Amino acid sequence: MRLRAPSDTLFNVIGGESVLLSLKSERYFGLDAVGTRMWMVLTTAPSLEAAQQTLVQEYDVDPERLRQDLYDLVGKLFDEGLVETAST
Repeated sequence: MRLRAPSDTLFNVIGGESVLLSLKSERYFGLDAVGTRMWMVLTTAPSLEAAQQTLVQEYDVDPERLRQDLYDLVGKLFDEGLVETAST
């Protein structure tokens, strides 16, 4: 599964952190530095699994913990309408 931002979602990095804004719902979602990196990898990797592998290599963290954090973030982003699946 590959992810992307919907066309009505804006993404802006401010001082290492980021804000996502849904123009449709007018809701915003803030990400800290780690969340911002997760977002950037999630939206450029060919799959969720590839994103996880990239992040495990970048961070000194238990792979299972990273997987859980990544899936939690993806769930929240889907709930807010800030991410969708991309066709290949």
